[in-house]
Amino acid sequence: MKKRLVLLMALSLTFAFPAAVMAEDTTAAEETADDTEAADSTAEDADVKSEGVMTHDEYLAAAVDDEVTIETYVQAKQSWWEDKATFYTQDKDGAYFIYNMPCSEEDYEKLVPGTKIKVTGYKAEWSGEIEVADVSSFEIEDGEYIAEPLDVTDLLGKDELIDHQNELVSFKGMTVEAAGQDADGNDVAYLYNYDGSGSEGDDLYFNVSLNGETYTFTVESYLCDKDSDVYKAVEALNIGDKIDMEGFLYWYEGVNPHITSVTAAE
Repeated sequence: MKKRLVLLMALSLTFAFPAAVMAEDTTAAEETADDTEAADSTAEDADVKSEGVMTHDEYLAAAVDDEVTIETYVQAKQSWWEDKATFYTQDKDGAYFIYNMPCSEEDYEKLVPGTKIKVTGYKAEWSGEIEVADVSSFEIEDGEYIAEPLDVTDLLGKDELIDHQNELVSFKGMTVEAAGQDADGNDVAYLYNYDGSGSEGDDLYFNVSLNGETYTFTVESYLCDKDSDVYKAVEALNIGDKIDMEGFLYWYEGVNPHITSVTAAE
């Protein structure tokens, strides 16, 4: 009799254990599905425009000096000065550089990366850079979106590159070239200011090459100051180093990326 009871108890545990495992697996699967659904919902939210708001294609099609109204998401803050602020922003379809937007210091602190904003201003162009300027109004809205960097290494030197102006992008496996010479006539990997006339704390300019072509990239000191990791990383570069980079695809008389990250190439 005792043996039968023991056997029955053992069988009960055997059947109960897989059920418990199945319950745990089901819960985990449901949580994963919920996370995926939340991520999809965030991406879909980045698609939807309010009434009267332009899509990115409509913004690009607008003429310079046309009034534009956009909804976009802050990706980085370049500067704030005398109640005016400059931002790199993006949605899932493209990017918008917002220049000197009237903004209190209190609101500036609220506009962290991912924050959704609605902005009305005028489309402007400066040396090839398309931006939203003369902003008449902005408001913070519900929603969040952080862009992933798009690898545009293969687009360097091609007309299609400008289609990604102001987006968060990456460049892979590029070689550091001489940016100029120091006072002793030695080649150096970077310059303070484009002509070497500056000092630590000013913009950093450095040259990188790919497939025999050389490009000038910048660490914009308002965006990434002398104490930032990327500023120090560029100061530590040597000619011939192979590096990967991320930054915003700014334009000034041609491609002039504002770099935010530099690491050794993988």
